[in-house]
Amino acid sequence: MKRRSFLKGAAVAGVSATAVASTFPKPALSQNKRKWRMVTTWPKNLPGLGTGAQYFADMVTKCSDGRLTIQLHASGEIVPAFESIDAVKAGTVEMGHGAPYYWKGKAPASQFVSNFPFGLTAQEYNGWYHFGGGAALCDEVYEPLGCKFLVCGNTGVQHPGWSTKEVNTLEDFKGLKMRMPGIGAEVMRRLGATVVNLPGSEVSAALAAGTIDWVEWNNPYGEASMGFWRHAKYYYTPGWHECGTVLETFINRSAWDGLEDDLKAIVEACAFATNDVMLSEFQARSGPILQQFVTQHGVKIRRLSDDQLAKIGEVVGEVITELVADDPMSKKVFDNMNKYRAEQIAYSSTTEEDFFRARSLDYKWPKP
Repeated sequence: MKRRSFLKGAAVAGVSATAVASTFPKPALSQNKRKWRMVTTWPKNLPGLGTGAQYFADMVTKCSDGRLTIQLHASGEIVPAFESIDAVKAGTVEMGHGAPYYWKGKAPASQFVSNFPFGLTAQEYNGWYHFGGGAALCDEVYEPLGCKFLVCGNTGVQHPGWSTKEVNTLEDFKGLKMRMPGIGAEVMRRLGATVVNLPGSEVSAALAAGTIDWVEWNNPYGEASMGFWRHAKYYYTPGWHECGTVLETFINRSAWDGLEDDLKAIVEACAFATNDVMLSEFQARSGPILQQFVTQHGVKIRRLSDDQLAKIGEVVGEVITELVADDPMSKKVFDNMNKYRAEQIAYSSTTEEDFFRARSLDYKWPKP
């Protein structure tokens, strides 16, 4: 009897202990909380690009209520900028933020994922990504890189660059030492420029030291903190080379596949929100900053002529033709985007293009 009473009491105690234990908070591991590291190709807090990446990291952390915390590491903190995607593929870190054309040596089609010269506006690109088959193609490009791809920012139309020397003809590009990435770099090389590929953390110092004569980076807001105007007074337009450059988050494929569906949805939604917020900030802040360049810093805006642009366009066509002939994946992506581009030209010329023309007419309007 004593033995049976003891066993009965032990059982009751065990049940009670279990009930009490269940009232305590569960360990983080049992709640499936994760802490991911994200490397970027940008300097810390670089306006627009660095801050946009931080916005994405913060939003995922908040929207997931801490179930997925993302800690951002700027270029060089863990790996150099151009080694970011290797670190993500290897699982050294879980994700990164950068510009797709940085990986052209590993996946040539990534140049088209970035967008291409004389290609799509930012809004046209968004339409292609979400409704033109772009999302699936981007994932296909990034599969050999061991990564999941998500659009996570856009610069809008960029300026082709700052120059220490005035360029009046295409002949003036010959011998010019220029920082420019992507397909545009090869175009300028064929026009006689000496092209140098530099990450953002190095471009200001290179311009100040005279290592380069021309620096292409972004748009006024993205460039203001770089101080290019101190060393180069000629600011060129239009941005034929990067008409709406997409930025990305690339995620280790195994890490992505291991996320619960709701966390995947949160990461996607935060990336798409960052895409909108970053583009909106570039647009909103670049207008007044461009005026400051001119009125406060003596910057001289120079426009490439239609004849110059037409010649550049021909060279772009030659470069793209060669790229797609050499790489089947590049051809697959470009053929899809090019068909979409033709459809959008027919549409956009009757919407934005005609509206911009109407808005620029000479009529009385209240002064701001």
